[in-house]
Amino acid sequence: MPITGTRHKGDSGEEQRIRLFRNDFLERTTTVSPIAFGITWLGMLALAVYASWGLMSFIESVGLALLGLFLWSLFEYAMHRFVFHMKLTSNLGRAFLFLSHGNHHTQPNDALRNLMPPLISIAINGTVWLLLYLVVGPISSVIFIGFGIGYVIYDSVHYAVHQFPLRHGMLGRLKRHHIRHHYAREEGNFSITAIFWDRVFGTEVATKRR
Repeated sequence: MPITGTRHKGDSGEEQRIRLFRNDFLERTTTVSPIAFGITWLGMLALAVYASWGLMSFIESVGLALLGLFLWSLFEYAMHRFVFHMKLTSNLGRAFLFLSHGNHHTQPNDALRNLMPPLISIAINGTVWLLLYLVVGPISSVIFIGFGIGYVIYDSVHYAVHQFPLRHGMLGRLKRHHIRHHYAREEGNFSITAIFWDRVFGTEVATKRR
């Protein structure tokens, strides 16, 4: 089994990152720094802008990009709820769930795993872009700009709520919403950014009364 799911201790005794693969190359593909994330997605969105350039007017492009942003918000909720938290009992299924998301619940504040590694994020988003192209043709690139921006906002917010002491404003609200998913009830609060979907679909974790 390539997935180990083991913890390691540093020389000073502090807890180190969970190791997911015995192979060093595969292990490196499971982490990403904020700088690498930014460079990767600057390139991905630039490619989408290039592919969509001149297809329609600016106003029409904005409208389709907003559609893409809306589609991302639903995708974010559905992916988290129905894929990352599905119930699998086989050894292979449990290994998949731990590799894709379970390790994050085991060690939620690992700075190099609070962002989705490019190998996975590009594969998922690239597949969505291809499916959009098969359905609507070249204007899929315009829609994907909004979808990709939604993804970047999602992962940036996810990184921030785990790495920074956000207490006020909208970011503070998003942090409280997501932290309740980790520490109150995992089967709820599936949205990271468009948190209204949890209320719409009845999966909101109620705030504890003081």
